[in-house]
Amino acid sequence: MTRPSRPSFPIVRAAWLFGALALSICASNFDAAAAGAKWWKGNLHTHSLWSDGDDYPESIARWYRENGCHFLMFTDHNVLSAGERWIDVEKNKGGRAAFDKYVKAFGEDWVETRADKTGRQQVRLRGLAEFRSLFEKRNRFLLIQGEEITARFLPGPGKRSLPVHVNATNLKELVIPQSGSSVADVLRKNVDAVFEQRKRTGQPMFPHLNHPNFFYAVTAEDLMKIANERFFEVYNGHPSVHNEGDETHAGTERMWDIINAFRLGELDMAPLYGLATDDGHSYHDFTPKKSNPGRGWVMVRAPKLTANGMVEAMEAGNFYSSSGVVLKEVKRSRKGLSVRIEGDPDATYTTRFIGTRRNFDRASKPVLDKDGREVRATRRYSRDIGVVLKEVAGLQADYKFAGDELYVRAVIISSKKKVNPYREGEFETAWTQPVVVAE
Repeated sequence: MTRPSRPSFPIVRAAWLFGALALSICASNFDAAAAGAKWWKGNLHTHSLWSDGDDYPESIARWYRENGCHFLMFTDHNVLSAGERWIDVEKNKGGRAAFDKYVKAFGEDWVETRADKTGRQQVRLRGLAEFRSLFEKRNRFLLIQGEEITARFLPGPGKRSLPVHVNATNLKELVIPQSGSSVADVLRKNVDAVFEQRKRTGQPMFPHLNHPNFFYAVTAEDLMKIANERFFEVYNGHPSVHNEGDETHAGTERMWDIINAFRLGELDMAPLYGLATDDGHSYHDFTPKKSNPGRGWVMVRAPKLTANGMVEAMEAGNFYSSSGVVLKEVKRSRKGLSVRIEGDPDATYTTRFIGTRRNFDRASKPVLDKDGREVRATRRYSRDIGVVLKEVAGLQADYKFAGDELYVRAVIISSKKKVNPYREGEFETAWTQPVVVAE
């Protein structure tokens, strides 16, 4: 067991964006920013036939609009939904069935086809600029341009590459994946590439780390270092992302608490916020074995439904994440944090206020395999990190700060099992963002 006085890894400071935010993004700002605002439901991680999804973007947008979402962002791998793209009608993940649904929904006048040199039928994928007018309506539904910047770290010959995927919200231009000398370096360079575009174009945008436990590629220590990265997926609806971790690897909630304990307690950095997303790829066969839509989303509180407004509100922490639980209200002040739940009459609710105190034990140790060799995984930390400070049953829960906490967040768990879960036995849940407690 060791207790370093300061982490030995290098810290990258946000040179031109988050340096100004510091830790003053605190409790009182939430309600002031939210005055007169509404809750907007949306998904920030969606794939279509532009990359490895199995449906046409118009069909996907229609599903989300008809299923209660206010905004949707397409995040295909290393591509924007723009430009000239033709695909074989049958030789794609959606195949003939997806094509037939597409024609039935949007008509032959909309669906553009041609024959290739061998006589096979092709269909043109329409870009976001072409089809957004079919769906967008002021303060009712919004489409946002995004990208899953799909990079990887290659540890060396004979070793498995590690995926490092970063979503970029409200992009103006394509971001080319960056390589690096480590997982943390790859993550840092791709995050910085998004902020470089933001600075150059003046368009509000932000990156977030996708599914850190996909192939267990990203550890808490990797993400802890990246000051510019303010968002990550605490919940992802893809069946292969291991949100809960395993005996060797920390789950995403545990990682979240470790990162924020050290960011706020040691590194003088702003907190990390947690997103819930679908990571939708499969829109026809609904089963826990497929990455279906409707599993995870964010609820953003903002006055108007605009892309810039969503970015601004989320950067201020004015949102919560959900896999099914709906909140009427989230209130945070210098004195405490409270939530009110939109209750389902067939369910009961438990709210856990989770936090880490300032005097937490900083000690950690590596994870070892059966032969005593260190495993690439988030280190083992004290249970001082991510303590359940209070547990409340019912539709309203309040927590008054004691003053010795670094941060407090709430997780609200329903007794209702999730319909079409990403894993069997999953219960509907919501996560509020961590509130930094003033000294």
